[in-house]
Amino acid sequence: MRLANHAGRAVLVTGDDRAVDVAEASGGRFGPDPAALYDDWDAFRAWAAEAPLDRAPAHPIDEAALGPPSPRPRQVFGIGLNYRAHAAETGQEVPRIPATFTKFPSCLTGPYATVELPSGHVDWEVELVVVVGRRAHRVHEGDAWAHVAGLTVGQDLSERVVQRAAGGQFCLGKSYPGFGPTGPWLVTPDELDDPDDLHLRCSIDGEVVQDARTSDMIVPVPGLVRVLSEHVTLLPGDVVFTGTPAGVGVARDPRRYLAPGQVVESTIEGIGTMRTRLAARSEG
Repeated sequence: MRLANHAGRAVLVTGDDRAVDVAEASGGRFGPDPAALYDDWDAFRAWAAEAPLDRAPAHPIDEAALGPPSPRPRQVFGIGLNYRAHAAETGQEVPRIPATFTKFPSCLTGPYATVELPSGHVDWEVELVVVVGRRAHRVHEGDAWAHVAGLTVGQDLSERVVQRAAGGQFCLGKSYPGFGPTGPWLVTPDELDDPDDLHLRCSIDGEVVQDARTSDMIVPVPGLVRVLSEHVTLLPGDVVFTGTPAGVGVARDPRRYLAPGQVVESTIEGIGTMRTRLAARSEG
């Protein structure tokens, strides 16, 4: 199943990339708000599995209307240094437990958004993003996937000066408006041949800068769900950025950052592609 946020309404994406409105197709059993579906995820999944979508009206998808698949998560987590090659390129040791930080939910935006750069020190980080589907507390690793609604593509955009300026408290440098593009839609794990081994890639104006597989994660998705849920309660709709592979700008010599006018393309196998356009910061 592919679930999208299209002009603020929940839609199911069909095989021909057309949108079936959930509220209309369900006769009002489920409302139009994408965020509300995660609080009733099991019932929604059961309905979607049986719904005769081939007979439901379908509409073209307008890329400009796509928003984040989970538009109002109560919590947004980020994981640092979760690929060995990325840890190596930064010169840091692999952490004993996942290096966890937060991104404020107001940073989330859609998959084809234009994002303003607050400075000349903004970096790219393509990431597999998890959306939680069931409340999770002290979840065993073997049960972790059952608590995941689905996966999507993300960019953990990072202002590196601000990120490092507060004693390692990353959240401000990673939470400027638009610094959390996600999309183009959520894909349930059963749609993927192996949700633990997906190809991910990031390019800037067509130049590939990151190219890896999620199987290279130090702590894969089930382990992240286990560790996070040991310490906090994960809530339906919560978002987890699972870490980025090698190839970020701050680790290059010389360092390299994003500039206005560039387009960042982020792709994950079996899920889709986002294109984020970058703009100069407006005054006021």
